[in-house]
Amino acid sequence: MSYNPISDYGLIGDMHSCALVSKAGSVDWCCLPRFDGAAVFSRLLDHNQGGFYEIAPSGLRSIQRRYLPGTNVLETTFHTDTGVATLTDFMPLHGHSSPTVPLEIATGQRISRILECTAGNVAFSMGCYPRFDYGTIIPHAVANDPHNGFAHGGAEGLSFYSSLPMTVAGDGFQVEGRLSEGQKFHTAITNQTSFTHRGDHVDAGRLDEELAQTVSFWREWSEICTYKGPYRDDVLRSALVLKALTYAPSGALVAAATTSLPETIGGSRNWDYRFTWLRDAAFALYALSIVGYNQEAHAYKQWLEWSTAGRARDLQVMYGLGGERRLTEIELPELEGYRRSRPVRVGNAAYAQFQLDIYGEVMDSAHIYRKYGGEIDPEFWDYLRRVAQFVVDHWREPDDGIWETRGGRRHFVFSKVMCWVALDRAVKAAVELDLPGDVGLWRQVRDEIKAEVMAKGYDAQRGAFVQSYGSKNLDAANLMLPLVGFINAKDPRMKSTIEAVQRELTSPQGYVYRYRDYDDGLGGTEGIFTICTLWLADNLIALGRVDEGRELYERCLGCCNDLGLISEEIDPETEQMLGNFPQAFSHMALISTAVRLLRAEEHT
Repeated sequence: MSYNPISDYGLIGDMHSCALVSKAGSVDWCCLPRFDGAAVFSRLLDHNQGGFYEIAPSGLRSIQRRYLPGTNVLETTFHTDTGVATLTDFMPLHGHSSPTVPLEIATGQRISRILECTAGNVAFSMGCYPRFDYGTIIPHAVANDPHNGFAHGGAEGLSFYSSLPMTVAGDGFQVEGRLSEGQKFHTAITNQTSFTHRGDHVDAGRLDEELAQTVSFWREWSEICTYKGPYRDDVLRSALVLKALTYAPSGALVAAATTSLPETIGGSRNWDYRFTWLRDAAFALYALSIVGYNQEAHAYKQWLEWSTAGRARDLQVMYGLGGERRLTEIELPELEGYRRSRPVRVGNAAYAQFQLDIYGEVMDSAHIYRKYGGEIDPEFWDYLRRVAQFVVDHWREPDDGIWETRGGRRHFVFSKVMCWVALDRAVKAAVELDLPGDVGLWRQVRDEIKAEVMAKGYDAQRGAFVQSYGSKNLDAANLMLPLVGFINAKDPRMKSTIEAVQRELTSPQGYVYRYRDYDDGLGGTEGIFTICTLWLADNLIALGRVDEGRELYERCLGCCNDLGLISEEIDPETEQMLGNFPQAFSHMALISTAVRLLRAEEHT
C-alpha cells in the first residue's frame, strides 16, 4: 500500500465541487454535491477504505499531462508497450454562467472521462468504487443494463455510465477493454439527488458535447485576464485555480479543495480547509481584481453581505459556502489519514475563534471592490460602518491571531495592524465617496493604533516587529505591514524586520516559516508556508531588490507540480508539497507577486 505524493494530483471542478485526479489516472478525492460535502472518493485519506475511480492502461512506460490551454480540463497521455492513449478528465459546468458564456449543460453533477487511443492499440482496465461518507459506507451497486449502473448507500447515490460493457464486482463497477487508434472509451459518474434509480441520461455523444462546451466556457473566461507580463501562464493557471475553488451559487471561495492533508507526514496538524475564510477570500479577491476579474469581486461582495449580516460582533473567521456559521470539528477515527497522518478532521473549530484581523480584511475587501469599479450601496455602507465601530470599541483586546493558534489569546501585532487597516479604509471610503460616518473618531483611533504598534510591537533590541506585545518571537505575518500600507518597506524598522526574517525564519533553501520557537497549542511540527515565502519576495521587491525577489518567486514556482498547482506548505528538506491542496492562499500570492514584479520592472 502506498500513497501518491500530493504533487501527483490535478484538479478538475464545476464550481460546485471538485475532484483530484492522480497522474496514474485515478480519481482519489471528490466530495458531492459541494466542496464541503461528504467524500464519495477518498482514497487520498485512506488507501484501503476510501473509494476511487481509476482508468489504468496496461504496459505503461511513461506519462505526460497538461491542462488544455486556458481551461481546467485535464489531459493525461499514457505511453504503453503497444500504443498511446490520451485521457481527458473534466466536470461539466451546470447551473450558472460566466459573464460571456451562458452554460446549462448538465442536470446533475458529473465527473466525465474520455480515453482515446491515438497510436497503436492500448489495453486498459477501469474500476469505479464509490465509498460514501468518507469511505465509511460501502454502497449497493447494481447494473441497470450493460452500460449503466447505480450505486446507493445511506442518503447518497451515483449513476454510472460506460460506453463499453461493464460488470458489477466488489460493490463497484469494472471494465476491461482494448482500444485501437482512433477509438474512444467514455465513462462518467453522475451524482443523484432523488430517491430513484434513474440517472440523468448519458451517452458518448453527450459527453463529447459537454467537453466542447466546458472547454469553451473556461477559454472564454481565461480571455478576460488582463495580465500580459512575464509568468503569464503561471498567473493564468493560478486564476483558473481560484475560479475552480469558487462556489458559484453563492460567490464564496474555499480555502482549499481538501481536508486533513498533513503539515508534516505522520503529524496531527490536519485541518479542514473546505470553507471560506474572510481573510483568504479578501486576498484572493485582490489577486483576481488586479488581473481583470471584477465579476468575481461582485459575487464575493454579495456573499459577504449575505453571510455576515447581523451584528459586527458576531463576525466569524470563516463561514460555510452558503453562509453557514456552525462548522463543528469532528474526527473520523475510521480513516488512517494520508500516509497514516491521523486524525482526519471534518469541520474546523477555528470558526469560533476571535481574530481581530478579519475586520481589517472585510474593510480592505470593500476598498478593493470599489477601487475596481464596485458600488458601495447605502445598505453595505451601513454594515461597514458597524464593522468600523466594532474596531473602535474592541481593538485593544487580545485575540487568537491570524494563524489560529490554540495557545491562548495575545496582543498580536498583525491583528492590531489590521485594525488600523479597517479604520484607514473606512476613512478613505467616507472621504472619497462623501459617505456619512464618524471620520474624526476613525482617524483618531487609527492614529492611536499606529502609535501603540510602533511603541509595543517593535522591539528595538531585536530590531524587528515582533509577534505580539512583550514577545521576542518573529512572525512572518508582519511581512504584510508594508503590503497593506501601514509602513514603508524602506523604513529602517521595517527593513530590519525583513532582514531578521531572512536570518531567523528562513530555511537554508530560502523558504520562510510562519514562526519558530513558539508554543502555539497545536502540537506537532509543520513545513514552511508558501505564502510567507512569497510575502518575503514582495518585500524584497519593495526594497528595490527585484532580482532577489524574482529568484525567490521562481523558487516557489519550482515547487509547483507539472500542472502549475501548489499546496499550503513545502517540506524544507525535500521540497515536496505538504498541507491542503491546491490552496487558494498560495495561488493568490503567485498572482500578486508576479504583478509586483511586473510593476517594479516597468518603473526601472
